[in-house]
Formats: sequence, C-alpha cells, structure tokens
Amino acid sequence: MFLKKHAKVRLFRHIKIHLQQNFAQRPFFANESVFFLPKRITFAKKNPNYIINYMAKIVTMGEIMLRLSPEGNYRFVQAEKFNIIPGGGEANVGISLANYGHESVFVSKLPTHEIGQIAVNALRKYGVCTDFIARGGERVGLYYAETGASMRPSKVIYDRAHSSIAEAKPEDFDFDKIFEGADWFHWSGITPAISDASAECLKQACIAAKKHGVTVSCDLNFRKKLWTSEKAISIMRPLMQYVDVCIGNEEDAELCLGFKPDADVEAGVTDAAGYEGIFKAMAKKFNFKYVVSTLRESFSATHNGWKALIYDGKEFYQSKRYDINPIIDRVGGGDSFSGGLIHGLLTKPTQGEALEFAVAASALKHTIPGDFNHVSVAEVEALAGGNANGRVQR
Repeated sequence: MFLKKHAKVRLFRHIKIHLQQNFAQRPFFANESVFFLPKRITFAKKNPNYIINYMAKIVTMGEIMLRLSPEGNYRFVQAEKFNIIPGGGEANVGISLANYGHESVFVSKLPTHEIGQIAVNALRKYGVCTDFIARGGERVGLYYAETGASMRPSKVIYDRAHSSIAEAKPEDFDFDKIFEGADWFHWSGITPAISDASAECLKQACIAAKKHGVTVSCDLNFRKKLWTSEKAISIMRPLMQYVDVCIGNEEDAELCLGFKPDADVEAGVTDAAGYEGIFKAMAKKFNFKYVVSTLRESFSATHNGWKALIYDGKEFYQSKRYDINPIIDRVGGGDSFSGGLIHGLLTKPTQGEALEFAVAASALKHTIPGDFNHVSVAEVEALAGGNANGRVQR
C-alpha cells in the first residue's frame, strides 16, 4: 500500500514499537527526533501491527550508457559484431532495488533520439521510474567491454565525452520535486568524474536531498580513466558532508579521499584489522553513519574471493567469504553490492544481516551476463542463508 504524508501520523502508533525493536541500531533511520517511514508498507493480514514488507522510494542519479561487447571471450580485434547492453553505475543500482520491490527512480539526461530511447526503455523494462530523466543533448555515452579469462584481464574502453549528462545543467532537474517523499538517494564517484557540469548537478542534488531529510549513500567508485586522484580528492571530499553511508574498496578510499588501509590486497591480505583504523578515521572526519568496504581477492579474471566489511561507528562486522569461480561477468558487481546494501539497511534488523544480503547479491551478479543484477530477494536470501549448491530449483 502507498501512504501519503497525512497517513503517517495515524499509522505511527501501529509501527512505532516495531521500528524501535528492529531499527534501534540505526538512529538516523528511526529515533525520536527523525522518524523514518518509507512510503510503501505491507502489513500482515492477521496482525495489522506487524510489518511484513518494508519498502522505500529510492532515487539514484548518474549516467546510463550503452555497453558494446564482443560475444563470449572474443577480443576487440576479433569481433565482427557487438552486443548492445545498457548499463551504468547508478542505473544498475536502481534496477536491483526495483527487483527487490522498491520504488526506484533514476535521474539523468539522455538525447531525444532513438539511441537515447534504448537506455530509457531498458530502465522501464525492469520497473524503474524514468519520469525525471531530462531529454536533450546529442550523445549517449558508450563503453566497449572485452571479457577476460584466466590470466587475461577484462578491458574497458570509454567513449563518453560530451554525452548528454556530461553537459547537463542543474536547471535541467527539478530536485525539489524529485526528492519529494523520497527516503534514500544514491550516487557514485563516477558521476562527478564525468565532467565539472555533472559534478555541479550532483552537488545540487545532494543539497536538495538533505533539505528533504533523505538518507544519502555514495559508492566512491574511482575510475582512473575519468580523472586523477588529485582531482577526485578535490571534488569528493567536499561532497562527503552530505553522505550518510560511504561505500568503497581500499583503492577508492585512498584515491578519492586520501585514506590508505593497512592491508596489501594485491598480495591477498584482506583481513578486517587492516581496515579498522581508516574506517574509524573516515567516520570521524565525515560523520558517516556507516562505512562499508568490499574486499576482493583477484586470483584470475574468472576466479575471485569476495567478502565485505561494515562499521556503524561502534562495531565492525565482516561477512562470510564467497569463492566465485567461474566468473561469468564482473561488470556491475560493485553496483549490485550497493543495491543489496541499501535494501539490507532498510529491511534487516542488524548491520551484519544487511551486509550478508549485499555480499550474497553481488556474488550472484558475478554469475549473470550484462550490467544488471537479475535476482530476487528470495534468491539472495537463499544464498545468504547458506544454499550455494546450485541445484536446479523445481
């Protein structure tokens, strides 16, 4: 059921106890001064005081591109044709959240021509709201992706200069309308890296989100082909004042924010102890509610170890580790983690359970071709609960 603002007061008595019991560890979601209530709630029929579905309106903002990939493991120079696969960081997150039943809204700018419409249609196909995608400009960003194997790494070549979102202006978006009734806003470091114009649009979006009391998450997501570490630090550090949940890996933390963990990931050292110091420092510096890092062990292009770590300002929690072999498609793995984490923090009673959902969701994404994570809540929870045998479900 969808609840308008005036309905919150009438329902407060029904759900206050539930929220206090299940979300007490997240004061920025449910405390006495800031009462967090998503717009979509389902109550149990036999007990109207019990919530069985806890859904939210979630806004993501960034660039959706068209990925051009050779079939299978063909190299670029071998290819005679390319598959067109829509995707992009925040769009991928939005797809995941729509799959989990949330009201997912994607904000961007795309051309009015048919190539731009390909991207819009891809989002609509999976239930993402495209009402706030501005139309205009000349280009859809492209990237070419070659899938590696064994010791040969995957390769990405960008062709995204002067895309519509790169030349967008803040006045292209009605941010007050976009964030009306919203619960969560997610963005990644790719968006401000695209151009100074897109960075300014993102800043205005963050300001509007906080004005409307929206929780903000950021996946640092450093891309060396888009900007230098010096430029990233100069843009990203000021934006952290708007962020509640910071997501990244060891490289992102160093190159975007200047924090270096005491861990040698290249040598396969991913113990949580190496991250505790910078997690505490980052949380103190930027007043993050949560600091989260994925921990990837890369043995080859098709064989990775995968786990994550979360810190809520009081306690650290490290997830179980997944041995992913073979990897079908790594692209979108981090985005699927972000989508899973957002869903987990909104619906799970502890940060540990939220993190386990995120890691399981991302592990599954590594088995799916394309950028989008086509999994359901039930499938993710089955894996998080220990069912990884891969047997046919009948």
